[in-house]
Amino acid sequence: MRTHLDQLESESIGIIRDTMGSFRNPVVLYSVGKDSSVLLHLVVKACLPAHPQMPLLHIDTGYKFPDMLAFRDRRATELGFTLLVHRNEQAIAAGVNPHRDGIAACCGQLKTEALLQALAEHGFDAAIGGARRDEEASRAKERIFSFRNRLGQWDPRGQRPELGMHYNTRLKDGESMRVFPLSNWTETDIWSYIQREAIEIVPLYFAKERPVRAVQGQLIPVLETNTSAQMQCVRYRTLGCHHCTAATPSSAATLEDIISETQQARQSERSTRLIDHGASSMEDKKREGYF
Repeated sequence: MRTHLDQLESESIGIIRDTMGSFRNPVVLYSVGKDSSVLLHLVVKACLPAHPQMPLLHIDTGYKFPDMLAFRDRRATELGFTLLVHRNEQAIAAGVNPHRDGIAACCGQLKTEALLQALAEHGFDAAIGGARRDEEASRAKERIFSFRNRLGQWDPRGQRPELGMHYNTRLKDGESMRVFPLSNWTETDIWSYIQREAIEIVPLYFAKERPVRAVQGQLIPVLETNTSAQMQCVRYRTLGCHHCTAATPSSAATLEDIISETQQARQSERSTRLIDHGASSMEDKKREGYF
């Protein structure tokens, strides 16, 4: 008998194969997080018995956890992917950072603009991402095949109907599509699948004593040795840039513990991502071309 995870896996693999068959030059967005790790596993399954047929694209802001970058390079090689890394070098050279420019402006240049640059440079007409609808309100509005105009922008009112898993993948020159095979998964589904499939993930997801500092009620990681910090047993429910990814107090050091903790959680993991807070909403960012 097919389980719930079997059904989710089959649906996601079908979406990935539809993408490979419908677009001229698709790419897989790789953030190195837990959802990306599941997405890569599904892409590998979708391509069997051949090697992965699409490259990985990682947008490097210069502020990722060092552990994430080492994991990224190793896993891409182990799984047989071609890895493309893109940075907004002009913004980095100008010293763009969240402390001087604010988190929204920093993210806009180092993430959104960098992504649009990379998609245009390589001519990708479809970008497969690991976003889920249960993460955040604007992501709940997304279609699985989410249309983007020639500027890479998203209009929630102009989305195409998806009836009975039938998708409209037609594009005009310059237009593109974001594809979200994990749309119908929950955070618990992700962790349960990671456990079932023995998928390797970044160790930052497991609880241990780490240096953090309290900032406006959030526990921000401390990577610099000259910065005051307190040691606390924490883990990360989601991973982004280290200056705007908060840790969660936790003792969950195994997958079983994480699944149990997740099932009892009353807030989305995105509550620990500072980019989701503030005057500029996630929907506004997505309209500009954000992931």
